[in-house]
Amino acid sequence: MTIQDALKQRILILDGAMGTMIQRYNLSESDYRGKLFTNHPEELKGNNDILCLTQPQIISEIHEAYLQAGSDIIETNTFNATSVSMSDYGMQNHIREINIKAAQLARKAADKYTTEDKPRFVAGSIGPTNKTTSMSPDVNNPAFRSLSYDNLVFSYLEQIKALLSGGVDALLVETVFDTLNAKAALFAATAAMEETGIHVPIMVSATVSDSGGRTLSGQTLEAFLASIQHAPILTLGLNCSFGARDMKPFLKQLSEIAPYYISAYPNAGLPNRFGEYDETPEAMANQMREFVEERLVNIIGGCCGTTPAHIKLYNELIDGKQPHIPIDKPNVLWL
Repeated sequence: MTIQDALKQRILILDGAMGTMIQRYNLSESDYRGKLFTNHPEELKGNNDILCLTQPQIISEIHEAYLQAGSDIIETNTFNATSVSMSDYGMQNHIREINIKAAQLARKAADKYTTEDKPRFVAGSIGPTNKTTSMSPDVNNPAFRSLSYDNLVFSYLEQIKALLSGGVDALLVETVFDTLNAKAALFAATAAMEETGIHVPIMVSATVSDSGGRTLSGQTLEAFLASIQHAPILTLGLNCSFGARDMKPFLKQLSEIAPYYISAYPNAGLPNRFGEYDETPEAMANQMREFVEERLVNIIGGCCGTTPAHIKLYNELIDGKQPHIPIDKPNVLWL
């Protein structure tokens, strides 16, 4: 069964936060370095993606914890595994091996838990990077860009080809804050599939930056949809941003205008003054219940602050519930 087949039948459960789970291991600098990078000249602590190479057993344990909790889809530990983001750690020459290993770890875990009645899928996580192609980081020079579109496409292409080689079932362009960055990822995804001959569906998830429902680069959801609907997208949704309660009006809006399956994986509420997320699994599940009962979603999961305990409660929410039915065509006014 493919992920497309599964989406036609029921609501699917995505996993929760990878970084939140990694933090629970209280890893040291030497843990991040492992035996492979003991002499690396730059600090590696905080580079969670490198753990696929240096602490693969930890990444596998986290994948399995989410699968045991009932996740139908798990994400690879590759949110920052592009040369653009990895250059902060001096690890830009290890992109292919990180992404292939990440995909293989997730693939092995998903296959272990796959049954005839409940297949498990792997989504290759493709983050927004730590740079923007739409806006200048220098307020005194609005025309300046720290990264070009072409260079970002090249960086994404390198990552995506490795994810495909590692055996992912889908590509997830997530936490989109800059539409031009997302367009670079979408272009690279189609190019990588043509180049490798490996074709998988594309999933996209944006994050809104304020109560007005705009992305950081200033687009409304309608404008964002118009900007990306040229691409062969299977699912479109929202993640991160806020907790489920604050995300709901924007999710409802998206479900009414987008001709795709809809996903939602919010944070566990808003962070407290220490940057931690306090929303309990029960409180979050009560809010997510509205997404399901109002048929706004086809995929639900969790972002920052969520754990297997949060995801486990989703199984009851979706039991016997009907998924969102995508509209036939985009309900967007073209100007």
